[in-house]
Amino acid sequence: MFTSSSQAINSYQRIGVESGVAAADPHKLILMLFEGAQQALSRSKLYMRQNEIAAKGEMISKAILIIDHGLKASLDRNTGGALADNLHQLYDYMTQRLLLANLHNDPAIIEEVSQLLGELHTAWQAIGQQPARPPASPLTTGADQTR
Repeated sequence: MFTSSSQAINSYQRIGVESGVAAADPHKLILMLFEGAQQALSRSKLYMRQNEIAAKGEMISKAILIIDHGLKASLDRNTGGALADNLHQLYDYMTQRLLLANLHNDPAIIEEVSQLLGELHTAWQAIGQQPARPPASPLTTGADQTR
């Protein structure tokens, strides 16, 4: 069935990711995008240190795709207002920086983008930990809701 153990491992990992995606809510999917981008950046730094140029480029490209076609594409700029616009610009900045990191073989730039993603990931996790509040009834006042 598999020609090598690495193919078996890759297949197993792919199934695990696909299962996680199928079962995830939209909030969890965004968390998975942040995690995937950060993993790709970590691997790109490793490949950079090992002078594996092609593998480094693949991982940076993967991170760019996740940022551009995952995180940025998930923004709703119509309802997100200034926050969505700012995130859109930040994601553009990150992809531009990663292109430079790839071109100049610069791990410091990868670290910069990784830290930015980490801060956003932490903020997104905190949003998910807040308990959902039931909507206030338009017929009650704030004082009525405390009874």
